[in-house]
Amino acid sequence: MIQGLTEFLPVSSSGHLVIGSELLHFQEQGVVFDVCLHLGTLVSVFIVFRHEIIAMIKAPFQYFNGNKDEEVRHFLLWDVYVIVATLPAVFVGLFFKSYIDSFFGSTLIAYCMLIVTGSIMVLAQYVPERDKSLNWWRSILVGCAQAVAIMPGISRSGSTIFIGMLLGVPRETIARFSFIMSIPAIIGAAVLQMGDLFHNPPTADVAVNLIAGMVMSAVAGYFAIKLLLDVIRKNRLQWFGYYCLLLSSCGLIHHFFFAT
Repeated sequence: MIQGLTEFLPVSSSGHLVIGSELLHFQEQGVVFDVCLHLGTLVSVFIVFRHEIIAMIKAPFQYFNGNKDEEVRHFLLWDVYVIVATLPAVFVGLFFKSYIDSFFGSTLIAYCMLIVTGSIMVLAQYVPERDKSLNWWRSILVGCAQAVAIMPGISRSGSTIFIGMLLGVPRETIARFSFIMSIPAIIGAAVLQMGDLFHNPPTADVAVNLIAGMVMSAVAGYFAIKLLLDVIRKNRLQWFGYYCLLLSSCGLIHHFFFAT
């Protein structure tokens, strides 16, 4: 449930998983469990945005078969923009994976990065709504925000939506793009961990738990996407910012004054 809700709400899933694992004393769940949770959230994206995703899959075939109307060109461009936006995260994942993985054992880093997430979400309410279109260089910059969000505590959805708003892309447009561009990022993260899945296949008893976790992350992810789209339409992202700042403050107080 933590994975499903926080993967899409702008509060950082990686930060919450680090914190939640420590609070629940569930820090040895293994790579296979993480892969299943990510695949669950991937299912929720496909369900909510099934019409856009189907149109994006069909667009290249339609275009090269002579159908070049405005809608086909629109979804074909989105195919290109998603690929372009994914490149920075691919670069960081390939060359800095081991370095970044070292941060995932530290709740202190997660609490500090949540301050960054909270701050940009509070500032989001002051970004004026404009009507710029997505293009290749805006997509790259949004992709850079996604790459930075590999750090635990930095929200992927929050940072990409915030950067898109700064670049003048309408709030709901950049939110939908952010969710759809999460598909290759989630698949890539799962593929990087797939080797461990084949080397250590789960037993039947463990598989039940894996399926339960995947289903829960899918259900929670579905409602999280619906909630965030509604919040964005109302320009209320600061609610999540206040939550992140409160959580990070409580966590830092506990870390420095009460942790043993």
